[in-house]
Amino acid sequence: MRYEAPHTLDQAVALLAGAQGEARVLAGGTDLLVQMKTEIIAPDLLVDIKHIAELREIKEESGAFRIGAAVTGAELKENAKLKSMWPGLVEAANLIGSTQIQGRASMGGNLCNGSPAADSVPALIAAGAKASVVGPGGRREVPVEDVMIGPRRLSLAKGEIVASFLLPAKPARTGDAYLRFIPRTEMDIAVVGCGICLTLDGSGTCTSARVALGAVAPRPLLVAPAAAALVGSKIDEAALAKLEKAARAACQPIDDKRGTREYRIEVAGVIARRAALIALERARQA
Repeated sequence: MRYEAPHTLDQAVALLAGAQGEARVLAGGTDLLVQMKTEIIAPDLLVDIKHIAELREIKEESGAFRIGAAVTGAELKENAKLKSMWPGLVEAANLIGSTQIQGRASMGGNLCNGSPAADSVPALIAAGAKASVVGPGGRREVPVEDVMIGPRRLSLAKGEIVASFLLPAKPARTGDAYLRFIPRTEMDIAVVGCGICLTLDGSGTCTSARVALGAVAPRPLLVAPAAAALVGSKIDEAALAKLEKAARAACQPIDDKRGTREYRIEVAGVIARRAALIALERARQA
């Protein structure tokens, strides 16, 4: 295996585009190294991106935040302004593994690992984040919900890399939240995850919302009908019941050792309701 540690994004793209055989990107390595050790994958080229400055920064851009794809979960929660503005997203990123893992794991790696149960991805989708994808053809901005197309499958072309995430400027009276259900109390993979972001007007009526589900389909889902259940309401019991129904209707889960199909569908509605109530309280306080 060949190992490279470029210092610029252009160098990384050139290495990936010119690779012969299987090439993988190393960010935190918390998934990749385990897969290599267990011989699930055996890449011919490993491109370590931790030395590329652009991928290791958190920057403000006119009220928006740009987060490098190799920024760790620990670094996210150390940024007080980001944590205050997007608590749901930061909380989601810090559900990935133990404290030690959070010192290595990144949202770029969490997305590009291609797991439908990735914790940070529904939170990114709910926030309306875009992934900045860089490749031989230049740079393009892609909604996060369009990056993963199936288990371990991404919409990236050869040589392309997710360089950063752009979180939009957050409107007033907006709150976000992410919740998941896991079989154990800590360090497990989500049976169901739900990210919600919503905005209120001065009267407390929801004017916009985004709802995303994880671990209930071949890829994380942006669920427009669930968001529509909230918009135009004061997030009352009727709206929450509609949200639950829409969340369950969107589910396309599998049976596995962590939960049956029927169980995941039922839990999706419960988790969506709880996440909406947390997002609502945060929007009221924003």
